[in-house]
Amino acid sequence: MSGIKTQVAIIGAGPAGLALSHLLHLAGIHSIVVEVRSRDYCEQRIRAGVLEHCTVDLLRSAGLADRLDREGMLHHGIRIGFEGRIHRIPISELAQGRAITVYGQHELVKDMIARRLADRGTVYFDCSGVEVHNLDGPHPSVRFEQGGRSTEITADFIAGCDGFHGICRAAIPGHALRIYEREYPFAWLGILAEAPPSSEELVYMHHARGFALFSMRSPQITRLYLQCSPDEDLAAWPDDRIWSELRARFHNDDGWLPKEGPILQKNVAAMRSFVVEPMQYGRLFLAGDAAHIVPPAGAKGMNLALADVAVLAAAMRCWYLEKSARLLDRYSTICLHRVWQVQRFSAWMTLLLHGLPSTPLFDARRQIAELEYLTQSTAAASSLAENYVGLPLTIPS
Repeated sequence: MSGIKTQVAIIGAGPAGLALSHLLHLAGIHSIVVEVRSRDYCEQRIRAGVLEHCTVDLLRSAGLADRLDREGMLHHGIRIGFEGRIHRIPISELAQGRAITVYGQHELVKDMIARRLADRGTVYFDCSGVEVHNLDGPHPSVRFEQGGRSTEITADFIAGCDGFHGICRAAIPGHALRIYEREYPFAWLGILAEAPPSSEELVYMHHARGFALFSMRSPQITRLYLQCSPDEDLAAWPDDRIWSELRARFHNDDGWLPKEGPILQKNVAAMRSFVVEPMQYGRLFLAGDAAHIVPPAGAKGMNLALADVAVLAAAMRCWYLEKSARLLDRYSTICLHRVWQVQRFSAWMTLLLHGLPSTPLFDARRQIAELEYLTQSTAAASSLAENYVGLPLTIPS
């Protein structure tokens, strides 16, 4: 087994792990990234695509936004539909000029991988048997195999950026964690379609048949979602049925409908809210989906992950440059304040927009009343706008 030493070992080459590695590099702190998937898988996996205003600012300040600024699609509003009418929420007008940017997570991952390799950073892909050890000691380690060769990385710290199903959170003793979780009785059937977006802004549609969402990933690719059952069988959803259901749910008085085209990809995504406290144990720090999951209605998952690692990078700079643990000790406290605010907003959006055949008539009618209030009240719309573009990201110093 070969041995390597680094300052920070990072598990996971998603947005959180790659961004953390880059931010540490800018501070002169050495890191190594270990990823179980292939580089191609990481760069092609289609996931989130809505970036908050403060997330774009963070990426720009870190020198990671060159292509994002060229190709990202700036949005100054969103649209919410119910009872056959679509209403626009002018989020930039209501949130002091702040906006969102649509730029696919996989595109951002491509940019980050290219930058880490250009900066001669070390990223191990296709790793198997990944394990973490000695988390409560001064020199934790990561062991893995790649291409038949065993490697052990000894580090000062380990950052668990390996997602909800990763090994890092599972390595923490159960008695040291408290879990808060809610599973929703519905899921999203998502598709990518080769069709130019027919709206310049996202369209959220509440409908008696179930929720639908119109989004996009590029000027040529549309992203669409349908509320479905968590155990939905994709084989029961041929393309014709998907388009028929989308037309039914998006039906509105203005006659707007998404443009149709060949469906490139289908998937069913379960929906849950999840938080683990604390987000640290010994020399292991969790970030992103390893520590929390939000339902996607609020478009917050990737943004929350990048906010975590911005705080963690600042805390590690403090450790190495000031020889102080004052920010590392507060990492969970600082991050969890934002995490719970985002959980609150994401759960509210989810429960506002989704319904079930079993929903009591009172609750169904109350949903419509709340949607009416949201689209008619400047105060209510301003609250949505403030949260949608992203609450301020305060990085400790």
